[in-house]
Amino acid sequence: MTAALALKRDSHPALGRLADGRLLRELAYVDGHWTHAPDAASFAVRDPFSGAVLAHVAALGPEAAARAVDAAARAFPIWKALTPQERAGRLRAWHGLILAAREDLALLMTLEQGKPLAESRGEIDYAASFVEWYAEEGRRLNVESVTSHLPDAQMLVTREPLGVAALLTPWNFPAAMLTRKAAAALAAGCTVVAHPSSYTPLSALALAELADRAGLPAGVFNVVTGEAAPIARRLCEDVRVHAVSFTGSTEVGRLIAGQCAPTVKRLIMELGGNAPLIMFDDADLERAVEIAVGAKFATSGQDCLAANRIYVQRALYPRFCEAFARRVAALKVGSGLEVGIEIGPLMHERAVARTRARITDALARGARQLVGEAPAPGPLFVTPTLLVDVPEEAAIMREEIFAPVAAVASFDTEAEVIERANATEYGLVAYVVTRDGARALRMSRALAYGMVAVNRVKLTGPPIPFGGVKQSGLGREGSRHGLEAFTDLKYTCLDLA
Repeated sequence: MTAALALKRDSHPALGRLADGRLLRELAYVDGHWTHAPDAASFAVRDPFSGAVLAHVAALGPEAAARAVDAAARAFPIWKALTPQERAGRLRAWHGLILAAREDLALLMTLEQGKPLAESRGEIDYAASFVEWYAEEGRRLNVESVTSHLPDAQMLVTREPLGVAALLTPWNFPAAMLTRKAAAALAAGCTVVAHPSSYTPLSALALAELADRAGLPAGVFNVVTGEAAPIARRLCEDVRVHAVSFTGSTEVGRLIAGQCAPTVKRLIMELGGNAPLIMFDDADLERAVEIAVGAKFATSGQDCLAANRIYVQRALYPRFCEAFARRVAALKVGSGLEVGIEIGPLMHERAVARTRARITDALARGARQLVGEAPAPGPLFVTPTLLVDVPEEAAIMREEIFAPVAAVASFDTEAEVIERANATEYGLVAYVVTRDGARALRMSRALAYGMVAVNRVKLTGPPIPFGGVKQSGLGREGSRHGLEAFTDLKYTCLDLA
């Protein structure tokens, strides 16, 4: 154990629970080496529950990002030349190491992100599943056959990896969003430069340590830590980077798209959401409440898939609000390390202030608060809150809330709720609860969203094309489409005369 690690374990007792101390990394990972900033600059990573410092991580800048691109560009021909089976073997080794380190990875995630430990374990399983999926899917990267329309010609179509891919990942799912992007890019034959959020870099660096152990060649997988804006700009402007995959807000996504435009990069973007949850009066009340809790309060509401607007048909509305209020009031709030905790802290002070402002705005516009204002265990907490009779003009109904605050309103007809649900620039996911099969199909067709979940919450996973429409994103992640996003079609015409 290094002296630095021993000091951290003294300062934050939970770090002493790590079985493998080498997973706690403070340096960036570039070209197969652990790399510090030239001036040894660093930034603190804090536990959002206690505010205690977990680590001081290297604060690299755009020059280091350029060096990482250098390394990835050098490694690309070597990685591309491997057979899909050889690349799959490295990915399978990485997958096995991730699962073996599940408890340590979950602990690090809870400490830096704040989500309950049970959710962190689930995310590690989810993250590993993408590595396993793409290890196999990369071996099945098939192309279409073209029947020649020219005499004495044979036409071939192949898929070629794009080259260097830049991966910009968020803080709410610091492991899964990295592996969903990286595994697809690596399986396609690309090399990657990843930039994790400065709130949660420890998960990405731990995954880099495991990738190194799995035998990924130097330069194939790089993690550059530091201030987001200059690093992202450098990656977007570099002509050697041929794809940028970003998960984050629509506002930042627009900036990235603009920075990539001069070099015409492939963009894969999962952006903001404003998910409606629509409950019809034929729904089973108990089931409807559990769906609402799961869709709204997972990851303490800090999820792009979280139900932002809950619409309940008028005949069911009073009973639903009463039962939902009891369930929301019973949610357990506290440190994610404690058994049974369901709601952890928000990520930063800005999120707390923004959330409280939206609650105030909704109340000023006529909403009623049925649950909320309970004692909070720390400054970054917003205790579970339920607002009902929320008008459409309230900010909470128009903007992604990213907090454990549920906004509920009533509706009368199917046509009415479709119009209200679609009246947004976003289109990531929508939820429908009904026992009418024909209605479920009608709603799925009418809702302008990339994904629709009917009578359930969980809908994601490696085999599905994850993504939205309108200003919720470009392209898809997961499935074969997520793999193909990191490739270009190449057409070859052979003369046979």
